[in-house]
Amino acid sequence: MKNIVVLISGNGSNLQAIIDSVENGAINGQITAVISNKPEVYGLQRAEHSHIPALVLDHREFDDRNLFEEELISLIDDHKPDLLVLAGFMRILSSEFVQHYLGKIVNIHPSLLPKYKGLHTHRRVLENGDTEHGTSVHFVTAELDGGPIIAQRKITVEANDTEQSLQQKIQQQEHQLYPQVVAWFCDGTLRFEDGQAVFTD
Repeated sequence: MKNIVVLISGNGSNLQAIIDSVENGAINGQITAVISNKPEVYGLQRAEHSHIPALVLDHREFDDRNLFEEELISLIDDHKPDLLVLAGFMRILSSEFVQHYLGKIVNIHPSLLPKYKGLHTHRRVLENGDTEHGTSVHFVTAELDGGPIIAQRKITVEANDTEQSLQQKIQQQEHQLYPQVVAWFCDGTLRFEDGQAVFTD
């Protein structure tokens, strides 16, 4: 059974989807810790409700990013992760941090990467008149939102869609896609090899 550590910064809806899949047996793993860089976010309550260690490491208490990341690595490694899941973790991570977990750190991004890296993806989709939108799960590398893509889900952009409606549609897709990717990793179907996402089946 794989150990999973989840990093969050907010509500934790993707965290909840993964917790649910662990609890119903769809993921052959256990969440050994949930860590937030912000105190008092709802995602921590989700973890506590499922009796998962819910920890806070407030980045604002550190003078620079390196000190914060050194402490974060120490905290994560205490929980011996086989997989590190970024679930709405709103911090850009250094190449040194990523290298420490290379091949076992994944992120979900609300766009059809490589389109729309960074923030405000729903707004940019609407401004550009796109007819398709979606979400991507990828292995994390030093390039922001640039690691090898594992899986994507698409939606159709309707004429009456807003940023809010797109966000809701994308989250529905994320809550199915992210647990599936975590399950693939935990059962050995998915691995990181030579800078690529590789499937054994």
